[in-house]
Amino acid sequence: MEIRKNLRIGLAASRSHLQSPDGILARLLNDAKTAITQHLQPELIAIGGTYDAIRAHGLLEAYGHLHRFPNGREGGLMKLVSRTADPDPARALDAIIYLVDPTDQSSVFPEAVALKRQAIIHGKPFLSTLAGAREWLELEAFEMGAVGDTTLDETFFLEKENVALIAHDAKKQEMLMLVERHFAVLDRFGQRFATGTTGGLLNELARKIKGEDAGRNWVKPFLSGPMGGDAQIAELVLDRQCRRILFLEDPHVARQHEADIQLLERAARTVSEYASCVSEASCIERWCRLLEKRILKISS
Repeated sequence: MEIRKNLRIGLAASRSHLQSPDGILARLLNDAKTAITQHLQPELIAIGGTYDAIRAHGLLEAYGHLHRFPNGREGGLMKLVSRTADPDPARALDAIIYLVDPTDQSSVFPEAVALKRQAIIHGKPFLSTLAGAREWLELEAFEMGAVGDTTLDETFFLEKENVALIAHDAKKQEMLMLVERHFAVLDRFGQRFATGTTGGLLNELARKIKGEDAGRNWVKPFLSGPMGGDAQIAELVLDRQCRRILFLEDPHVARQHEADIQLLERAARTVSEYASCVSEASCIERWCRLLEKRILKISS
């Protein structure tokens, strides 16, 4: 999915992330202020408590494209779900930033789960960590002509970074095609991790591209997801040994290992300032393309 200029973003945050003037919400809007106000200039649709916190903490002062939806208890998140799925471009949201505290029980309410599911179904970014939202705004602003935030440069030295590549059964071939198209940028990472079958398939692909010896251990495979592979990668995330997770989810099937999937997402949200998770193919495609442009800026 190509993101248009002057995009429309749904914005929400767990209560603990918006109460403090130096909390997760404030850190995102302060750190990304230039990207938001000067380059992207998006329409921000914030649910009640999030909107009120922005005003109370003096964030994005004089920014004229901030609008209020009802509080969550009054249907604010439900309205974001509807706008995520809305086919009318004059109403539809282009992306969701929902900064989730993993200990906040409201993050597993039906409307919160549906918000992510509809974002995946309709090919729209769903950003639930500080690091993920910050990087997404940075890459989109860079695409619009921003020079790049030098404070983030260290995270774009991919040779020192690791990435996890995970795909549900119905998405494994899609993951293989995606990796083949963006092999050059993914090959720059220091290490790549995957669960079970996906790891074996990716190593087969790498051997075809790089040769038998060079591609043999291109990905370090862990156990399959249902057998604990998601938990193994979650530990790497918690130990800050894997910053980025590319997780092709199939939103249309019931999954017996749903708890394992949630555990991996929970790990990323636990280290919100460090880790990110992208869960939809077109979003990963765009991320790879913009990431490649951003790292060229560092090496030039």
